[in-house]
Amino acid sequence: MSIKTILFVEDNADYQELVRLAFVSCGIEHNLVMVQSAIEALDYLLGNGRYSRRDLNDLPTLIILDLNLPILNGLQVLQRIRANSRTRFLPVVVMSTSTEPEDITSSYRYGCNSYIRKPLNFTQLQNFAREITLYWLTINQVPPVSGVIDE
Repeated sequence: MSIKTILFVEDNADYQELVRLAFVSCGIEHNLVMVQSAIEALDYLLGNGRYSRRDLNDLPTLIILDLNLPILNGLQVLQRIRANSRTRFLPVVVMSTSTEPEDITSSYRYGCNSYIRKPLNFTQLQNFAREITLYWLTINQVPPVSGVIDE
């Protein structure tokens, strides 16, 4: 069985580092790919720019997406993920500091699989990393890439 990948989209470098440390301690083998912008996330998923040589059949098992990103926000990224036949069924967890009902509703309207409030301390972040990897990488089943292209 291959190591499953989590694509983490977050523009705050300090928070990225805390997340990296939390995921290292989660105890479940995984590959954590971190990108700092919506554009970089889409390039990674679609094999553009610096990711043009990436194997497009090796999609992440989970995308964790911040809402408040520069240039394109998380909702715009989510819409593009759902509009593409290759990525439309990838699990996307929106993680945000926002508790605004409009942000939560819009996230689900555009196809997120889960909306989670950003853990604010390291202990909460460690618990989040352990629980999210346990569920999304070991329990949840996703369709194979070959079964969802061009339907």
